[in-house]
Amino acid sequence: MKNILSLIFIASLLYFSWPILSEQQSADGFRTEIDSFKEHPELSEAIKTVNSGIAYFIGQLDSVKEKLANEGKAEIPIVEKPELTAPEEQTFSIHNIEIGEGKAAVEKQLGQPQRISINDYGTKWNAYHENYQNFVMVSYDEEQKVDGLYTNQDLIAAKNEVEFGSKKERIREQLGEPLTEIVKGMVRYQLPEERDYDVYQLDGSYVTIFYDKHNDYQVTAIQLVSKQLEENKPGFYAEGTKVLKEGFEHQLFDITNASRVNHGLAVLKWDDAVKVTARKHSKDMADHQYFSHTNREGESPFERMAEDGIAFKIAGENLAYGQFSSIFAHEGLMNSLGHRENILKTEYELLGVGVAFGENGQPFFTENFYSKSL
Repeated sequence: MKNILSLIFIASLLYFSWPILSEQQSADGFRTEIDSFKEHPELSEAIKTVNSGIAYFIGQLDSVKEKLANEGKAEIPIVEKPELTAPEEQTFSIHNIEIGEGKAAVEKQLGQPQRISINDYGTKWNAYHENYQNFVMVSYDEEQKVDGLYTNQDLIAAKNEVEFGSKKERIREQLGEPLTEIVKGMVRYQLPEERDYDVYQLDGSYVTIFYDKHNDYQVTAIQLVSKQLEENKPGFYAEGTKVLKEGFEHQLFDITNASRVNHGLAVLKWDDAVKVTARKHSKDMADHQYFSHTNREGESPFERMAEDGIAFKIAGENLAYGQFSSIFAHEGLMNSLGHRENILKTEYELLGVGVAFGENGQPFFTENFYSKSL
């Protein structure tokens, strides 16, 4: 009997230490080790008991693994995607909307916007979505006609074979070489050489196509802006006003949540307290012309949050500088692996965004993510 108990103890010890000894070993492989003990007749009943315990334990492990895998996944009703049709007059449409369409027709289709905020063109982005599904931002001119569109979801339709997820080479096959500069009056504005987007002038509009460089340079977002709206904007950077600061903050928040929904993650909640922390860091960087997660006092993002009385169990920070708008800032962050990880981290629950402007109008963006401590 003593020998039997000893063998059961050894078998149990082997089982519980097995994941530490070899993460690659499967449960079936381990059962093969257990089966070798069956050659001793006295142990047959004991082995049955051990196997039963092992089966139960593996079942419990599988349950925990499944729970962990699903933690942070969105538990929201799935909203049906609209049936997309090729645009009638232009190369591209978004959510079956084209540049020049009337506001009344848009809102008959989409309902009322979830948010209205000032953009860098001096108009307003009207954000339409259902819990960040079917997300689109629309700008209207003085005649209430669409003069700007943006989405980072699968709402793109085109006359050619371009769609959400098309690869960069396919875009260039269909549309040719992109612009390297934008001319406004007598001034030529050079586009950055190192960029993860292409700009085209089509149908009286500027079309910016954003790519996901970590996913075979597939199309991940698109912005359509009428030629008149783009050329009415002096330079690349808008005047850094209080209302534009607030507009950029909420636009980056909304676009971030639309990206999370794309990846099946839960929507983050806006947090005013951490927004203050983010704003202070953006302002410090803008005022003193530096760009770093560590401020001039040597404080980390976590120390700044703690100093502001924010208790967290997990937190992260994203920074962006010099992009034309929240749209360009977000798409750039998604192409930086560390920032992308923050945007798509399942454990986060809250987000605050703070923006400040440098002396030449360049925006500084700070995103602070966190989950509250228990």
